Order: sequence, then structure tokens, then C-alpha cells
Amino acid sequence: MPMEVSSLSRVLAVIGDPIEHSLSPSMHNAAIAASGLDAVYVAFQVEAVSLPHVLRAFEALGVAGNVTVPHKVAVSSLLIRVTGIAKDVGAVNTFWPENGRLIGDNTDVQGVLDTVASLDADGPWLILGTGGAARAAIIAARELAVPVRIRSRQDSRANDLAEWARLRGVSDAAADDGSLDFGVAINATPVGMAGDHRLPMPREFVERCAAGFDMVYESTPTPFVELFLSQHKTAVDGRTMLVAQGVYAFERFFPDIQAPREVMRAAVNRWIGQRS
Repeated sequence: MPMEVSSLSRVLAVIGDPIEHSLSPSMHNAAIAASGLDAVYVAFQVEAVSLPHVLRAFEALGVAGNVTVPHKVAVSSLLIRVTGIAKDVGAVNTFWPENGRLIGDNTDVQGVLDTVASLDADGPWLILGTGGAARAAIIAARELAVPVRIRSRQDSRANDLAEWARLRGVSDAAADDGSLDFGVAINATPVGMAGDHRLPMPREFVERCAAGFDMVYESTPTPFVELFLSQHKTAVDGRTMLVAQGVYAFERFFPDIQAPREVMRAAVNRWIGQRS
């Protein structure tokens, strides 16, 4: 049974614009209740112009929480300290108070690592997209010393991101030229979200990929996941990553408590099922 919220309850938050799509309140409040903690997790829609003021207020009040689009990059430059991983990615998705200041981290990287591990996929990664999600995937690949190839609708952007990756220690990073087969293809674009029936790559590319990981999640398989399943290949959507990054964030908020991963997974699946 959820604990009653009082003036003594710890407040956690997720900020973004828009924010109504976020599953973080459902996931974290389920974890809070299962762990018997006196806390509540809420969502705030925050416009870019208000972001510095909101962070200073959170700092004054000792609020921890998460950041979603479009503020992950901006928050990384507004905090007094960020972890090495967050600095490398250039984006923050998790923050917490320490000695009166907010500290930022990026748990998306570990979310990518957990998801790829669940696929048991060896070999180079094909990363589709050039935004913040793609950068998190690249830093995750660096942790495993995995070669990376990048595909974008604009070749120049793929080349630029490959150079960004090499500067951060991914020695074997380049735009995709069709010469490699891949252990996993990662859709780090929004293509396939909210009824979008497009694919983020040409259909024939699936022949070069052993498994697929779509950062997008819906109540039914995304077009990207469906493509892999139709070829009898393994594929997962973004739920695994969502839960994993939430687990690592929860353990930043409550460092002495192991996050109830299965409770969080069930809350996400229940919310997505209600949305269908």
C-alpha cells in the first residue's frame, strides 16, 4: 500500500517539455512503495527559459530526479559537477543533491549496456541516429571496446558523430559504408514512435544485423522490432533500457537500497498496456 505523503516525505521529480508521456512517475512510485520509503515522485513540465531557476530551486530543497527531452544537454552545463560518463555523453538524465549542490549522471549508458547484454549479441554495433541517444549508445560501445558504425539521413552528420566518438576513445568508429555485418542495430531515433510506421533504416539492412534494439517503445511491436522478428531474429524495444536506466537512477537517489527491478518493469508494462 502506498505511504501517505506528508510534509516530511522526500520529493523526487522528472522534468521535461512535454512531460505527460513520461513513465518515470509510475515506475519510481511503484519502486518507492515496494521499498517502503517515505517519498513521492512527480513530473514537472519545464520550459527551457525556466530551467536554470528550477534547478536552483531543486538544489535549495534537496530534490533529486531525472531529466528527459529536450533538457538533457542543457542540464549538463548547468550543474556544478557531473560524472565522467555524463561529461563524455554531454547529457544528464539523473541528478541528486550532495553537500548542498546537485550532481548529474547519465544512466542511459548503463541502460544501453544492460539491453545489449540481454540480446547476447556480439560484434560491431550499427547506431541509427546522431542525437543524444546515439551518443549514449556510442559511450556504451566504448565501455565494451566494440566497433561502431553510424547511419544518418545526412552523411555529414554521421561523419561528424564518428569524429566525436573517436575523440572520446572509440577508436573504431566511422559512418556506415556497407562493409561490416553487425551484432546489433540500435535505433536511436524517434522513428517508429506514436503510430509512425516508418523504418529508421532500409529494410534490406536487417540481413547485416544479428539482433535489433529499438529505443522506441509502444504497446505493440514497433516497425523496427517487427522487421527483425519477421526475419526470425531477436529484437527488443526500449522498455528494457527504460527500466534499466530507472534502476540505476533509483540507486543514485537511495544508495543504500537495491532497486526492485521487477516491480519497476511490471509498472512500465502495466502503464503501456493501459495506453493501448
